[in-house]
Amino acid sequence: MKKIIFMGTPDFSVPILQALIESSYEIVLVVTQPDRPKGRKRELTAPPVKESAIKLGIPVFQPERLSDEYEELLKYDADLIVTAAYGQLLPKEVLNYPPYGCINVHASLLPELRGGAPIHYAILEGKKETGITIMYMAEKLDAGDIISQEKVPILQTDHVGTLHDTLSIVGAKLLVKTLPSIFDKTNERIKQDENKATFAPNIKTEQEKIDWSKSNETVYNQIRGLHPWPVAFTKFEGKRLKVWWAELDNNKYENRQPGEIVHVTNNESFTVICGNNKGVTITELQPAGKKRMQVSEFLRGNPDLIQVGQKME
Repeated sequence: MKKIIFMGTPDFSVPILQALIESSYEIVLVVTQPDRPKGRKRELTAPPVKESAIKLGIPVFQPERLSDEYEELLKYDADLIVTAAYGQLLPKEVLNYPPYGCINVHASLLPELRGGAPIHYAILEGKKETGITIMYMAEKLDAGDIISQEKVPILQTDHVGTLHDTLSIVGAKLLVKTLPSIFDKTNERIKQDENKATFAPNIKTEQEKIDWSKSNETVYNQIRGLHPWPVAFTKFEGKRLKVWWAELDNNKYENRQPGEIVHVTNNESFTVICGNNKGVTITELQPAGKKRMQVSEFLRGNPDLIQVGQKME
């Protein structure tokens, strides 16, 4: 039985670990990020992958910096290392360690969208499809040879959460399907075209603020491309207002300024004009210091709070 070290951290990695466990391979070690403070109370919380591994009785290793503590991995005599959203680069000593190499399950069709936030950028950039790539790992981020890929369509109603869950399942299935060819040494090794490489670095705070001068499609893609984390926001009456969900309004509104509220529907939603004179209809939001809510709840008891002619900034 081939021995595998699995390296992953967030929810995305869990179905992939589970698929490996259910297959005919022995998972000898799980490597994940250290427990981190989470939530308003900043309670120390284990990564999802750690929780899964503990339930299954698999040893867990959580180095703060893998490059300083990698020798622990070398004790396990693994045939292959599989990573999926682990969150740290692997040092050369680890890359060169297992006889069948180190492979990664990446949530894009490489060489497009290398980096830590490929699912976000696939939606932010308005792509119609993305996918999963199984690849050999190299010292350069997400630049190794491609072994296999599977395309996944992006629906107009998709957001990061739905696409994340879909890609995680596709990634798990594609990995299990691909592994036999790796161990048989019959798999493909397709070099990436560096001229076609694009990048998906981690989302920065400034990317979360809505620019109403953009087209309504761009704003809509921003809202769903940051949902359910970290969530797009705007300013209303000087206060931060998170925009959790919205719909496209492709009606034309003339003689209006970007950010202006042009329509309020039965106190259940309101439409904000964008730079192309078309709108985005906001249906779910979160005022500063309050919980996420439907617009109807936001306006309940105060139906005049949102009025035509007011502006989002």
